[in-house]
Formats: sequence, structure tokens, C-alpha cells
Amino acid sequence: MEVRSESTQARSDKLPPPVVPKPRVQVWFVRVCSSILVWTCLVQLFAAGELWHTRIFTGLTNQISRFSVPVEPVPLPPPLPPPRNYTSNGILLVSCNGGLNQMRSAICDMVTVARLLNLTLVVPELDKTSFWADPSGFEDIFDVRHFIDSLRDEVRILRRLPKRYSRKYGYQMFEMPPVSWSDENYYLKQVLPLFSKHKVVHFNRTDTRLANNGLPLALQWLRCRVNFQGLKFTPQLEALGAKLVRILQQRGPFVALHLRYEMDMLAFSGCTHGCSEEEAEELKKMRYTYPWWREKEIVSEERRAQGLCPLTPEEVALVLKALGFEKNTQIYIAAGEIYGSEHRLSVLREAFPRIVKKEMLLESAELQQFQNHSSQMAALDFMVSVASNTFIPTYDGNMAKVVEGHRRYLGFKKTILLDRKKLVELLDLHHNKTLTWDQFTVAVKAAHERRTGAPTQRRVISDKPKEEDYFYANPQECLCEGTNCHELFGHRNSNLTH
Repeated sequence: MEVRSESTQARSDKLPPPVVPKPRVQVWFVRVCSSILVWTCLVQLFAAGELWHTRIFTGLTNQISRFSVPVEPVPLPPPLPPPRNYTSNGILLVSCNGGLNQMRSAICDMVTVARLLNLTLVVPELDKTSFWADPSGFEDIFDVRHFIDSLRDEVRILRRLPKRYSRKYGYQMFEMPPVSWSDENYYLKQVLPLFSKHKVVHFNRTDTRLANNGLPLALQWLRCRVNFQGLKFTPQLEALGAKLVRILQQRGPFVALHLRYEMDMLAFSGCTHGCSEEEAEELKKMRYTYPWWREKEIVSEERRAQGLCPLTPEEVALVLKALGFEKNTQIYIAAGEIYGSEHRLSVLREAFPRIVKKEMLLESAELQQFQNHSSQMAALDFMVSVASNTFIPTYDGNMAKVVEGHRRYLGFKKTILLDRKKLVELLDLHHNKTLTWDQFTVAVKAAHERRTGAPTQRRVISDKPKEEDYFYANPQECLCEGTNCHELFGHRNSNLTH
């Protein structure tokens, strides 16, 4: 018992003294004071921080503003026109044929036909099976969104044919080629009734299927609107075309020479003047390779005498010099591969050393995505040709005509329209030494004094529309307003005023 008590006593001596609890009022007071102190510090720090932030960033902003250039506000795109409200009579599917500019004109015509007949148009299919074998679709060349949106107050346009009307789903589509050079009566009386039997009609050929003349002004204006406003190239093509033009303009004024001395043109036209026997045979074989080309046996010299052949590069060199172009003239070759390559360009390049092509002005990497796509490469040549100081086509094909029309629309920019029939006669006389150089020069200039793309009326041959002036080369209805038409074309065109 005594031992236990001693042990207990020893443990009790080692225990800490008991804690005396603080009154609740004291604890509350300490907490309140601490909170006040913390909040006071925070407020002071915040105020100091704001002062520091304002001084530092205001000074920094002032320093930046001293060196910064005011940023112009980006203009908003123009508002879209309200969509036209109409009951569609059916769906029009079109497959264009030919090269880029033939298809371009056809697209304008097909939009106009769709508007006339109150149809819904599917974005046109482009030719992928012709000589050029270009796999490009519409959206690879043209800005499809702009095409649809900019024309929606005239025609409803679908990106693609609804699946239920596709051949894959067993739909039997009615196909037809419209009659060439047709007026609105043909489409209203013979084509429109087809849509009551067939919901979808497929036009499998579209070249020159609308008349040049005799159409209501509203339809002619729509053709122009599609051509000049509705069809824009893709942003990638537009950017590269603008770069080409910029490079050329930095070097000074330039001539765009549409030198249509290319293999397909020579083969199908039968023009072999200046070619060797081996080359002439090669071109003939190519013509026979394509069954859709009707003319097989062609006498080259007869066609040349009729002015139906493109001028050779050697002939072009003489003509340009006779027209007064100096040796230092900058010339852009707006064409594909010249038949005979650089060998056939040697005489022209000797006469005009500042000859350039897109392949010489752009890096190969820039053109790589457009290689093997003839229509996309042609789009670049188209933009350069439209922008050039002078445009000279050596053959009146589709590109020559469409570029001519664009240049008229842009203020009648100078376009020298070569009279090939007259030139062949003069060239042969000069070659035979019947005409001296001075006589040849005077005759060439006289023959082209009134062939510079100035305002003129389209030549109309009602029973031979293929031989009359092409609408897209001279869309006179779209080149004037009001009394300006009388000033440009004379009183005989009083029916053009609007």
C-alpha cells in the first residue's frame, strides 16, 4: 500500500499543470481583432497593386501607341441578297463539256435557263473526260459558296443532287443535249414540259446552247451577272493569280499573248504550217485517236488561207514588230505547253527577250498543287490576261473571246484582235519579197486600226449563229446604261437602254 502511494505520487509530480480555460469573450475579441488586421492589410495591398498596375500598364500602353500603326477596321462582307421565293418546276443537272472558258460560258447560260424555267439548279459538273483529262471539280476552280449565295435572289442552287434522284438509288434520269443557239421559246415550249414528266432533267452537253441575240434584256443581264460577279475563282487561285499580276506590274507594262500554238489546237484544226513531216503526221494521228472529232481529213494550207489557223510563233514575232512593239516589251505567254517547246519559241524570244511564263515567275512549289490540272492553270492565265495592259490572242478560241468580253466590261481595255486571214496574205507577200518591211508594217497597222476592243455592236447573222459575234466576247447589253448606250453604240442600239 505504501509503495503504490509513492508511485502514484511520483507520477502526479510529472504531469503538467492544468490549463485554465479562457473566457469566451476574450476568444471572440482576439478573433475579431485578427480579422480586422488581415482585411486592413489586404485592402492596403490591393490599393498599392492597383496603383502599380495603372502606372506600369499606362506607361507601357503609351509607349506601344507611339510606335503602333492604327489598324483599319476589316470591312464586313456585303449582305446577301434575299433568296427568291418561287415554286420550282424541277431540278436541272448539267454536265459541262470543253475547256475552262467554254465551260464558264456554259455555266452562265445554264443559270439563265434555270431562271427562265423556274428550276432548281445543281452545281454544274465539269468535264473530266475530254482531251485535257482534268479531274478538277467545280469547287476546285470556282468559289462554290459565293456562286450559290450571290445568285440566290435569282436561282435556287444545290451543291449536289439529292440522293433519292441518284442513279445509285435506281433513279432513271432523263438525259438530253439542248439544241445549240436556242432562244427562250425553245426552252419554254420544248424543254419545260419535260419537267412535268421527269422531276430531274440532265443536260449532257452545254456548249453554246443559248442564242447570242434575240433574248430579253433581263436574261442577257443575268448572263453577265453570273459571268462577271457570280463566278469567282477559289481563294487559292485568286491569291496566286494576284501575285502573278503583281510581279508583272512591278516590272512595268506587259502584253498578255495568248499563243494558242498547242498540240490539241493544231491537231483538231489540222493546221500544220511550219511543222515538219513527222510533226504533221503526229498531229494527224492524234486527230484520228478521238472519235468525237468529226473532221479527219483537213488540208492545212486551205484552212490557213481562210484565216482558220493560229499564227505560228515565228509569224507572231513579225506581226508584233510590225504593230510597233519594241524589243524590250514585256510579254507574258498565256498558254500551256507550246508545240515544239522552246525550239519553236526561239525566233519570238530573240525578237522579244523579255518573254515570261508563269513557270518562270513563280516557285515550283507554288504551282505544284495546280500541276496536271489544265483548267486551274488556265485560270491563272485568264486572270493575268484580263489584267494585262494589252491582250493579243493569236486564235479566236473560247479563252480569247471570254477574256475579250471581260476587258470590254472593265472599260474597253486594249485588246488587239488579229485579222488572221489578212495577216496570212501579208505575211506570204512579205516572205516572197513582194512587200518590203516598211510596206508590210504599214499594211499590218492599217488592218488593225479598228480592231482594238473599242465599243462596237455585235455582228448578227440570224441563220448562221456560229459565224456571228459571240455574246461573251461583246456583251454589249451589259456595257452601258441609259443615254451612255447611244454614245457608245449609236442610235441603232436604242433598244439596249435600261
